[in-house]
Amino acid sequence: MDINSDDLKIFVTVVDSGTLSAASVHLGQTTSGVSRALSRLEDKLATSLLTRTTRRMELTEEGELFLQQSRAILGAMELAEETIRIRRQKPAGRLSVDAASPFMLHCVVPHVAEFRALYPDIRLELSSNDQIADLIEHRTDIAIRIGALSDSTLHARALSSSALHVLASPDYLRRHGTPKMPEQLAGHSLLGFSHYELGNAWPLRHDDGNSLQVTPALAASSGETLRQLALAGQGIVCLADFMTRADIKAGRLVPLLASFNSGYRQQIHAVYYRNTQLSQRISCFLEFLQQKL
Repeated sequence: MDINSDDLKIFVTVVDSGTLSAASVHLGQTTSGVSRALSRLEDKLATSLLTRTTRRMELTEEGELFLQQSRAILGAMELAEETIRIRRQKPAGRLSVDAASPFMLHCVVPHVAEFRALYPDIRLELSSNDQIADLIEHRTDIAIRIGALSDSTLHARALSSSALHVLASPDYLRRHGTPKMPEQLAGHSLLGFSHYELGNAWPLRHDDGNSLQVTPALAASSGETLRQLALAGQGIVCLADFMTRADIKAGRLVPLLASFNSGYRQQIHAVYYRNTQLSQRISCFLEFLQQKL
């Protein structure tokens, strides 16, 4: 079996176009030529991908599976080609990047000098929104989002993931004691998010599941604000590893209830609208940032 990228492109185009004749227009081929190519692909796979009648086409179960894989392979090929083009060319122009303040401060700002040295003709504009911002309204090219994505109109690229830690300062623990069980957190001052309930679901295993929903005694919209409150001894907090790793290493914050941690990791994505004029700048920034993460 010798399947090539042209086979995949024809199959995906046929599915997306809805008819063989429409696909032939997109591909610049004859309808009969597209039909023969599709039949050859099915012969190579020894299975039917589409059920075809005079009026409509429908994917078979095998066709659905093959379509998912075909899109993934073609997407990876496109990304690989774009990466090589970027290395040959010199990206330039304005690039606006938005991220929640903790990610901006701990994961972007420390690497800005190196990025500017590599790409001196890119003019970076950095902004911080702790709530999800509309990219067009805020003239943002790339937004870094932590957690699950919901906006399907955006192109998304997974960058990394980050563990979550339940933490408190040594000073707080000296004054209030160290909880040994998740249930004991109810007797402590808990620091949590306002307007972001998912941030108050701590990854702790207990009798009722693997996530403990807490009610903060003190709430803030920014993770960086919560970090500063925890450092000041105001309570127990649950924050991402990327913003607390240095504090833990230096002993400024102490991990708690580690044996109860479910191991859940927050996903980190970059989201952006597909724009060919921006693609060089976007791709080189994301490739650089992903290496750093």
